[in-house]
Amino acid sequence: MPHPGMQRKPRRPRPPASSRALLCAPPTGSRCTLHAGSSRSVSGVIAAAVADDYGDKDQGRCLRSLLVAPLHPADQPLDVCGFYGIRGHTYYNRKTPSITAGMDEQALLGLNPNADSDFRQRMLSLQPEKTFIRNKAAQVFALLFVTEYLTKWPKFFFDILSVVDLNPRGVDLYLRILMAIDSELVDRDVEARRNTLIKDTMREQCIPNLVESWYQILQNYQYTNSEVTCQCLEVVGAYVSWIDLSLIANDRFINMLLGHMSVEVLREEACDCLFEIVNKGMDPVDKMKLVESLCQVLQTAGFFSIDQEEDVDFLARFSKLVNGMGQSLIVSWTKLVKSGDIKNAQEALQAIETKVALMLQLLIHEDDDISSNIIGFCYDYLHILKQAIMLAVMKKLTYDEEYNFENEGEDEAMFVEYRKQLKLLLDRLAQVSPELLLASVRRVFSSTLQNWQTTRFMEVEVAIRLLYMLAEALPVSHGAHFSGDVSKASALQDMMRTLVTSGVSSYQHTSVTLEFFETVVRYEKFFTVEPQHIPNVLMAFLDHRGLRHSSAKVRSRTAYLFSRFVKSLNKQMNPFIEDILNRIQDLLALSPPENGYQSLLSSDDQLFIYETAGVLIVNSEYSADRKQALMRNLLTPLMEKFKILLEKLMLAQDEERQASLADCLNHAVGFASRTSKAFSNKQTVKQCGCSEVYLDCLQTFLPALSCPLQKDILRSGVRTFLHRMIICLEEEVLPFIPSASEHMLKDCEAKDLQEFIPLINQITAKFKQMFMPLLRAIFEVLLRPAEENDQSAALEKQMLRRSYFAFLQTVTGSGMSEVIANQGAENVEQVLVTVIQGAVDYPDPIAQKTCFIILSKLVELWGGKDGPVGFADFVYKHIVPACFLAPLKQTFDLADAQTVLGPECVQYLQQEYLPSLQVAPEIIQQSLRYRLPSSNEGSGMLSQNGNEQGTRESPHTPGRAALDLAISKMPPMALERPKPGASRSSPVRSSLRIRRPTL
Repeated sequence: MPHPGMQRKPRRPRPPASSRALLCAPPTGSRCTLHAGSSRSVSGVIAAAVADDYGDKDQGRCLRSLLVAPLHPADQPLDVCGFYGIRGHTYYNRKTPSITAGMDEQALLGLNPNADSDFRQRMLSLQPEKTFIRNKAAQVFALLFVTEYLTKWPKFFFDILSVVDLNPRGVDLYLRILMAIDSELVDRDVEARRNTLIKDTMREQCIPNLVESWYQILQNYQYTNSEVTCQCLEVVGAYVSWIDLSLIANDRFINMLLGHMSVEVLREEACDCLFEIVNKGMDPVDKMKLVESLCQVLQTAGFFSIDQEEDVDFLARFSKLVNGMGQSLIVSWTKLVKSGDIKNAQEALQAIETKVALMLQLLIHEDDDISSNIIGFCYDYLHILKQAIMLAVMKKLTYDEEYNFENEGEDEAMFVEYRKQLKLLLDRLAQVSPELLLASVRRVFSSTLQNWQTTRFMEVEVAIRLLYMLAEALPVSHGAHFSGDVSKASALQDMMRTLVTSGVSSYQHTSVTLEFFETVVRYEKFFTVEPQHIPNVLMAFLDHRGLRHSSAKVRSRTAYLFSRFVKSLNKQMNPFIEDILNRIQDLLALSPPENGYQSLLSSDDQLFIYETAGVLIVNSEYSADRKQALMRNLLTPLMEKFKILLEKLMLAQDEERQASLADCLNHAVGFASRTSKAFSNKQTVKQCGCSEVYLDCLQTFLPALSCPLQKDILRSGVRTFLHRMIICLEEEVLPFIPSASEHMLKDCEAKDLQEFIPLINQITAKFKQMFMPLLRAIFEVLLRPAEENDQSAALEKQMLRRSYFAFLQTVTGSGMSEVIANQGAENVEQVLVTVIQGAVDYPDPIAQKTCFIILSKLVELWGGKDGPVGFADFVYKHIVPACFLAPLKQTFDLADAQTVLGPECVQYLQQEYLPSLQVAPEIIQQSLRYRLPSSNEGSGMLSQNGNEQGTRESPHTPGRAALDLAISKMPPMALERPKPGASRSSPVRSSLRIRRPTL
């Protein structure tokens, strides 16, 4: 009968590995040689096993030494295992000083079921041995088991089980032996092959019987002996990791374990046992169902209400159980996603989400042990959350079947914008977990590209798109994606290698083709690492997959990408230059309108091809003569065609034909201009020997400026070419400038002049020359009368005026004031007067501001003794009055935030500046009282019906800086009151007379 009323004892720690290696030699023959110590209360075998760990002075020797060491003289023969019902004895061998355990054959091979009844009686009557003695006995049996089970003791467990039903002490030994065996087979790394064989044999022969014995023990002792029950739960938890889970994860076992969760002395061990069960590997769907069923029962029983639980020890175990259930669900979700079982994966994800609230409750618990036990679930949940978001983004990036690639409308534009938002989300995820993003993209990319021929276009496109997006999601310096971090570089390199060798560039859909070329150009540094792939990619650009694709959209985009690809890999292009130039020859042809031939590329696309050709020639390793020849071969057809088309334009009568011919001429000039982008300055042009070629182009193109037809189109092209030639030829272009300027300024309008000013600006900055013909043409156009209601003409004049003043600002602000000074006194005065007029007379705040900046700069540069003759008089007569006249003009809009006289400015004039000039107070008041901002004007305020209050303006209004600087440069002057009767039409001009002092 079991001992009733036994209280639960603290859980025993598993014995350390160092104390388990207790078997010195396997038993041989019919006699088993073991060692024993001097203890007389138990078997010498057990006592000796204890000796090494507990350090008794007579037992403090290792097991092997005790085999040969002499015993204490008082030692007497003892029963070996009689306490446990094993027939045998020990005695002292005086000839060979060692302990020998003599067992008959039957005792060696198993427990003797016919042992004398007195041994069984002793099991009932003797006091329980100390815990460490029982543990050592279990370890000895475990060591005997692993040595003899496969050969001499196959019925080990059956023999043990034959005496288990005697009493709790037998059950105790049985459970301890099982734990010791598990430690030998699972916890130790030595003899791995032997241990695996033993476990396989146990699964075949005895595990079901052992499981049945555990169930019987739990059922018999759960209410009477908590210690034995907890031991059995520990055994179940230990063995469940390597036995068939169905033997444990069934209704009868799970229900019993859940029942133990309600028993205070059992629930901690029950928690641990359930934890081991849910941690057991199994089918993901079955695991999900098992965990969910456990959660439902636990939640119904109130275990999820942790606020009402005061036992922190139990909560620590329960937190570990919740952690195990959460992690098991996450493992199941991962497996289901990989297998493509979306439905069950979604259910697993929902099951995980229902545990988040409980997870957070346990995480924030004040007890650190409870909180730390749930951290694994938190970490994995964050990981799965990032994975889930990444998968969602990858899915939503996919095009719909209805997307119209040929005629993109509003819906398509909205989806493109939506894709940009998804990209930003992916970039944020990359900041949090770049390794996860890289691994996810690599998995999707590799699986898709393996079978791209049979995969839908939208899936292929999004796989390549994800690779493209990684470049910005995982940014590096100067696009160095294939150096630095080895794992990242290796992953990207593998994906790029797959992209260029898989043949996916031949996919028959424009979206896939475009994404291929976009990605190739984005990762151009890959081809410096693996240049062997360049020929295949060049062929993709040049054949029907790229520049000769059936889709104009693909051809157009490919032309731009091809130009970028060649420029980024110019050093690697040398072996292919001749071949590329030959293959693109037909794409360079200038297509006049009358031939009826529709070119593969538009004129805008051809610009990129010409630029590519120029880059290939200039960056090649050919000699200067060879480069010159190649450049001439490239540009000569353009010049010849230009001359023919210009003659046709002069003779053309139909206006539509004139326009088409002018467009074609403009394209020819543009193509030639685009080839010069390969040069950075005159030096590179000379090194390539191409100066003569471009001078020939100038002589060919400039006659177009004298053509009276389609002037706007022709002048635009030639101006662009001149801009480039100033950079490439520098002073060699100067002989052509007068003639070109004369033609462009002839019969020009305000818009023409406005477009011509940047060219003159460039010439002035480059050669420190100023061209008065341009300025006179500007003055003439601005003085032309315009119809009162012609708003277009008025706007053109305003823009021309702004461009003119911006040009002067550039000249004065770039240290080129001498350019103006060298134009002659009359011309300089004329220019300065126009600046004063712009500052005072024209109600254009932008132009006024620019003019005052010019005046301020000129005063700074010329206001001293070394300034031009007469400039001091100009300051007194014009600049200083302008600083007052501008804000006092009726056209000066005080409601405009750009010109408003703020209170601080008025206060400055009234209290500081004008009194410093000795202006009488009544004159100051008269001059400023009408200029003070009212409640709904000035100060930037809105009217009373406005919605917001303005802010105070800075005192630095137009003219303030110029005035300050002018006064600082002026010599002392006297101000005198006006004579009686003087006109007072203008408060300042009539009341103040500035005079030079008498020196």
